Amino acid sequence: MKRENFELLAPAGDLEKLKIAIIYGADAVYFGGEMFSLRAGAGNLSIDEMKEGIRFAHERGKRCYLTINIFAHNEDIGPLTDYLEQIKNIGIDAFIVSDPGIVDLIQEIIPDAEIHLSTQANMTNFRTARFWHKMGVKRLVLARELTFTEIKEIRKNIPSDMEVEAFVHGAMCISYSGRCLLSNFMIERDANRGMCAQPCRWKYSLVEEKRPGEYYPVEEDERGTYILNSRDLCMIEHLDKIVESGIMSAKVEGRMKSVFYVATVIHAYRQAIDAYFSDPARYEFKAEWLTELKKVSHREFTTGFYFDKPTNQDQNYQTSAYTREYSFVGIVKSYDSATGYAVVEQRNKMTLGDEIEVFGPDIPFFKQALESMYDAESGEPLESAPHPQQVLRIKMDQPVKENYILRKAIRRSEI
Repeated sequence: MKRENFELLAPAGDLEKLKIAIIYGADAVYFGGEMFSLRAGAGNLSIDEMKEGIRFAHERGKRCYLTINIFAHNEDIGPLTDYLEQIKNIGIDAFIVSDPGIVDLIQEIIPDAEIHLSTQANMTNFRTARFWHKMGVKRLVLARELTFTEIKEIRKNIPSDMEVEAFVHGAMCISYSGRCLLSNFMIERDANRGMCAQPCRWKYSLVEEKRPGEYYPVEEDERGTYILNSRDLCMIEHLDKIVESGIMSAKVEGRMKSVFYVATVIHAYRQAIDAYFSDPARYEFKAEWLTELKKVSHREFTTGFYFDKPTNQDQNYQTSAYTREYSFVGIVKSYDSATGYAVVEQRNKMTLGDEIEVFGPDIPFFKQALESMYDAESGEPLESAPHPQQVLRIKMDQPVKENYILRKAIRRSEI
């Protein structure tokens, strides 16, 4: 496979994340509109924001995909029809869809639309893939329950013009291809219509019906148990196997994650992909890429189903909390090379004397002590910056650019 035929696909929960994903190396982004997406809790994009984001991406030769992957009920069809009429001419490159009725509706309203089959459709065999090809689907977003062996067999037995995409990084769902009824059952929030409350991450104990209020741990552990709590998928150590399996789009999960998450994860995978395609025969994984991924909030990692069915080692029974070792403290808005000062928008508290790390899409990170900081509006010198999105002037040890990110290791006292 040639480099230009392989895609790094990033989540874009809002317009800022869309732009950051592209700046940090994504070849394409996927996002939801204000309705009909399976991430109702994400910021999502208004039609005007989609227009701006699509323009930003296309100017840089990147692609934009809109997720309309709910399982629609009758009352959704009318509003969805109106919505498609509003967005049909704004330049969306493809629609990610799981419901065959919605596939048909999009093709009716936007005849030349490119359709990608969502992972929610749980596509697991080449016969089903061929069916969707006949229905006009261009790309398959594979079910997460497939091994490399199965993926290679699907690739071998489908038309050559049909593309294969798969998740390589991010949260895993305990239910088959994410089609879960637990949230709906427990608190009437329908995961299949974008409102999942993630009850799989809750802490569970056992109660005997005649002893209400008496909770017994399911396992012999004083911390309780998280019987449905999957580890996070991470395939950066096996990027070569991803490419060689026939997958042409490596998808990162995380439309509800932070700008810091998007920048860090996309930057790490961008480096791995570029290293592989520069010389596939001599490609070697670099531990520093995995180290970078661990600097954003994450659960322990797993390779999911890629090598075999997951075992009890792929679940986290102790806690549903994230591992969080670094804090996203700011993003560069501009830099004055004459003075060495950057204008920085604060995202979390930082204090004089803190050691910070600075990274960008075109540099390895560097460390420096935070020795000089001023309020950008008043010019007042500051000891700390505790106010959300406070605009600061910070002395930088090395030149920086707009959208470089500042982070710092979290002290135990801050956890």
